[in-house]
Amino acid sequence: MSEISASTVMKLRKMSGQGMMDCKEALTEADGDMQKAMEILRKKGLATLEKRAERQTSEGLLVGKKADDGKTAVMATLCCETDFVAKSDDFLAGAEKLADYAIACSADEGAENILETAVGGKKFSDVISEIASKTGEKTLVGDFAKFSLDGPGLISSYVHFNSKVGAMLQIETSDEKVAANDDIKKAAVDIAMHITAAKPIALDKDGVDAKTIETEKQIYAEQVKNKPPNIVEKIVEGKLKKFFAENCLLEQRFVKDDSKTVSQVLSDAAKEAGGEAKITKFVRFSVG
Repeated sequence: MSEISASTVMKLRKMSGQGMMDCKEALTEADGDMQKAMEILRKKGLATLEKRAERQTSEGLLVGKKADDGKTAVMATLCCETDFVAKSDDFLAGAEKLADYAIACSADEGAENILETAVGGKKFSDVISEIASKTGEKTLVGDFAKFSLDGPGLISSYVHFNSKVGAMLQIETSDEKVAANDDIKKAAVDIAMHITAAKPIALDKDGVDAKTIETEKQIYAEQVKNKPPNIVEKIVEGKLKKFFAENCLLEQRFVKDDSKTVSQVLSDAAKEAGGEAKITKFVRFSVG
């Protein structure tokens, strides 16, 4: 076939975002067929992912987005190998797209569900392969969560300035007036920030995994094994109570005012708003 023209190479470059030489090679291999060339570039991205499958993805970005009606919000992480790539234009654009795909995803969790989600006829798995092809690094979706309100309430989030760690929580309120109150909104953002800093493992003690509780009990009992059994039991109970206070969100001391628990902070804000409010769930995600 005739030599591939520079204008054709430029057209593919604009379509794919790939380098000039990669586009020229793909067009040459595809005998000038634009669609086949695009497929070759996508396969190149998949090959990059496969080749670097064992590489660690300890860098990346955390993104969040709220639907226009405010009733649905998402949080997800896009991961790569190096901080250099995480700051690149191609990766930043991919992270922005991830937020849109997360909103469009029909599932509430699971990175694999985002990969199969299509926006504008393109699956996010194709977006991933394109990023990998451009950057030469393994790229993947790490964490993903979607919260949706069925009744009165609000969803709030906080993303740290480095875009590598953040939290999202859902609050149900007694009515929409309470949800719209500025005191509740501020408390929600502050609690999201608290979650990011304090790393709670559950909402309350009922949410702590039974295996975790049993492990803690065994550790505490071992520490005082030489004491009488009745004393051991009391000490274990006391230490477990402290464990819940330090690790369960509602019982944790609020980072901005340790004279109050998180539960008290929300309760006070709800009273100011003239109603009631409760946290129903939260997530905390971090890259690396």
